[in-house]
Amino acid sequence: MKIVACNSNRPLAEAIAATLNLPLTRASVRRFADMEIFVEIHENIRGEDVFVVQSTSYPANDHLMELLITCDALRRASARRITAVLPYFGYARQDRKTGGRTPISAKLVANLITEAGANRVLTMDLHAGQIQGFFDIPVDDLFSAPLFTLDIQQNYAGRDVMIVSPDVGGVLRARMIATRLNCDLAIIDKRRERAGVSEVMNVIGDVAGRHCILVDDIVDSGGTLCNAAAALIANGAGSVSVYITHGVLSGKAVERIAASPIEMMTITDSIMATDAVNHSKNIRQLTIAPLLAEAMRRINDESSVSSLFD
Repeated sequence: MKIVACNSNRPLAEAIAATLNLPLTRASVRRFADMEIFVEIHENIRGEDVFVVQSTSYPANDHLMELLITCDALRRASARRITAVLPYFGYARQDRKTGGRTPISAKLVANLITEAGANRVLTMDLHAGQIQGFFDIPVDDLFSAPLFTLDIQQNYAGRDVMIVSPDVGGVLRARMIATRLNCDLAIIDKRRERAGVSEVMNVIGDVAGRHCILVDDIVDSGGTLCNAAAALIANGAGSVSVYITHGVLSGKAVERIAASPIEMMTITDSIMATDAVNHSKNIRQLTIAPLLAEAMRRINDESSVSSLFD
């Protein structure tokens, strides 16, 4: 078993390797003067089960190309099996045609990863479950729900907790956590006028006096979550916290969250934290390294990955 780290999130790759008590495979992922990507593997990986750890986060296109070229290098070096470990799968929000003459980019990226030589994919909290069907290779989609549930129990014990989905599309994810916590569920009904802009319309559920915990898979600009938090407070919620799997946090998102009613936002390290995130007073990170490491060990052992969540 070999673990190769590209450049998007090396601290996470190192944490996974440490959990598995394995060294990272020696490899170079660098750029020529014109920013063309070059990959070289410095160890013999013939016949090995190789895991490539790479989130396709900002800059998404560069990190995607790093992944594709690394997979090609491994395939040409005769790796027995190549698993693309994508803690965060970029382009996942483009999973359907949203209008005339628009792409389904998630399907295109799935094709690229497969053609580059990946034999399977390991990822976490895909934006839409149907993306698994875009691949013609096996996909293991891990859930953050058990991790979030345990953290909520540890940090919000004794508080009157209510789980809230920030939109109708995230109800299944929120219900999974609410069921594990045996608590109530509320839903934010919103109307999105255009991409990146949302208007909260209504809160479905009695949130008065409750500690509301918003749960979602991705936070990008933070506008939707901040609007949702404000709507909950306006409807009588005592306080609001947020749990997010993938902290994209582009632009002035960190500043926006700092100025919002959000008491604390918890994200995972599926995307490497920026300096702004590290210095934020109301954003914290949970590591998913142990979960990914155990899934990788099970894939290598040919044992069940789904039983992780039983």
